[in-house]
Amino acid sequence: MIDPVIFSFKLFSWEIVLRWYGVLVMLGAVVGTLIAEREIKRRGENGESIWDGLVWVLPVGILGARLWYVVNDILGGHTYYLENPVKIFYIWEGGLHFFGGLLFGAIALYFFLKQNGMDFWLFLDAIVPAVFIGQALARPANFINQELYGQPTKLPWGIPIDAAHRLPQFANLSEATRFHPTFAYEMILNILLALLLIWISRQYAEKMKPGAIFSGWLILAGLARAFIEFFRPDQPRIGDSFVSYTMLISLLMAVAGVVMLLVRYGKLQVAAAEGWEDEYYIKPVKKPARTRVTAVAEDVPTWDEDNDEDVVPKPAKKKPVAASAKKAAVKKTAASAKKTAVKETTAKKPTTKRKSE
Repeated sequence: MIDPVIFSFKLFSWEIVLRWYGVLVMLGAVVGTLIAEREIKRRGENGESIWDGLVWVLPVGILGARLWYVVNDILGGHTYYLENPVKIFYIWEGGLHFFGGLLFGAIALYFFLKQNGMDFWLFLDAIVPAVFIGQALARPANFINQELYGQPTKLPWGIPIDAAHRLPQFANLSEATRFHPTFAYEMILNILLALLLIWISRQYAEKMKPGAIFSGWLILAGLARAFIEFFRPDQPRIGDSFVSYTMLISLLMAVAGVVMLLVRYGKLQVAAAEGWEDEYYIKPVKKPARTRVTAVAEDVPTWDEDNDEDVVPKPAKKKPVAASAKKAAVKKTAASAKKTAVKETTAKKPTTKRKSE
């Protein structure tokens, strides 16, 4: 089996431990957020805002997941956390419940979006397929911790579980016993359902209304988890029935999704749903105000590098056209007269004849 601890070292009096459980949970959170960012952008909103929301959602969601797990364990009649309350904080040992993370994370997301003026339904529709993917990527941590397995099985994909990690009812079984990899069933279902929701949102984009994808997610996630509960002998049951508390909540989720979908498309009238918008609200982007500058030539100084002073250029004086033309004519006449005088002087000069020898 894989060691749950990747590495550890001591820093003064503290022991720093990096576990696969924490790494895979964070991997699921980051990959899920990347997918959600793309889906938010596709709907016209600022996708990068989901990273700011993650600062709120992730710690609150982990807290809720842990508390739900502890309460669910106590409802099952176990007293481990009542006798060892400090163990409640040992999250790295495993023990997070999806429903608690969903509930607390959704509350944190609602307040974040309300504070920033963004559409809650837009983000829900964009996030829920990513939730499936993120949850699926974190599931291998259950295999490493040897938890969330099912009943004994003789199927070829059954997995071994160490005696130290077996439930009390399976403690006396032989070491060769194999168990259902329940976490793997849920992982595969989550990936397939995520792809289905993304395909529906793109294939029928024109018919999609705010909250429709979230409603579909409630139905699919509820039914899938109710199915998985048949392979979870560790879950507390309601009385002597085969129904666990988680199965009941999962079925209620599915029913709520069906009701929301009927209301969303007008097949069912509910007073509380009146005014449900037909389109997403996109937060307007504030553009910086532009300052218009009018340049005035006489007001713009030039820089004199020699005097190191501002010099204001003086407008050039225009020469009268008539005076300039008259002066040019006078110059032309004088030049012509001078040339004529030189020719006449050359013509009057006597020629001297040389004697023959």
